Amino acid sequence: MNAITDVPGVLVGHHHRVGDGWATGTTVVLLPEGTVGGVDGRGGAPGTRETDLLAPENLVDRIDAVCLSGGSAYGLAAADGVMRWLSERNRGYRVGVNAHEVVPIVPAAVLFDLPRGDWGNRPTSDFGYTACSAASTTVAQGTVGAGAGARAGSLKGGIGTASARVGEFTVGALAAVNARGEVIDLASGTPWAQDLGLPGEFPEPPGRAADLGVVASDLNTTIGVVATDAALDKAQCRRLAMSAQLGIARAVRPSHSLFDGDTVFAAATGARAVASPLELDALYAAAADVFARAVVHGVLAATTVGDLRSYQDVWA
Repeated sequence: MNAITDVPGVLVGHHHRVGDGWATGTTVVLLPEGTVGGVDGRGGAPGTRETDLLAPENLVDRIDAVCLSGGSAYGLAAADGVMRWLSERNRGYRVGVNAHEVVPIVPAAVLFDLPRGDWGNRPTSDFGYTACSAASTTVAQGTVGAGAGARAGSLKGGIGTASARVGEFTVGALAAVNARGEVIDLASGTPWAQDLGLPGEFPEPPGRAADLGVVASDLNTTIGVVATDAALDKAQCRRLAMSAQLGIARAVRPSHSLFDGDTVFAAATGARAVASPLELDALYAAAADVFARAVVHGVLAATTVGDLRSYQDVWA
């Protein structure tokens, strides 16, 4: 499906509100039990939760879900709803003898979309809970979930996903693209990461310049998840997330700015053992390419919201 859910056991759910003063939402990546997590942050303005826990030297190495949300720091509340949904199903780090005595581990990151809606309209814990309830193997892209109010430079941003096979392994990525930089060369309509696309995956250059008449925002962030069915430890997961950040650098110009909170989580489900450092390095290389493609998909699939025009409208 060219989606992060090509990694067996991974599910994605969205919940959002667009219109009537709203343009924000939440996306949740639900993970199979035993998934190992990692994280890498490159932007100068992050908004995150449970990232310290994912440091290789710390105790807990398993994660149950990742929550991506709009709403800036307010949107971190959506992760509470994800924890509630998981706890109702006895999913989490066990801290007692009874089945329900668990603490769900839900790393989260947020992007800044407050100008897209009326002040005070931002994700709550119910957004996270509802996104979990909607999770499936089918991943909607564009102006959905955490991408509902996203902006990518001069164009509407959104949710994008992609995947690749690396030998016997699968690597998938999901990105919520709200970058300060441009994903598209506005002089030609060509994605900066055009050369990474599969045959026919990205559009041919439209061949005309765009005059969008907008000023770039100074409060942004691209956040996302890269997942694989490989068996990795926390340190290796962190390196996978670091590699995915290179995908942002390939797809967004400029990237990792002082005004972006670029954060990527990594998830390794552990279904397949890694036999050699060469196999591991191939996974890292694929993570960069797949995340870059997911970023481009997020912009290509987005639809116009208010006066923030989409790629589809500018290059119809």
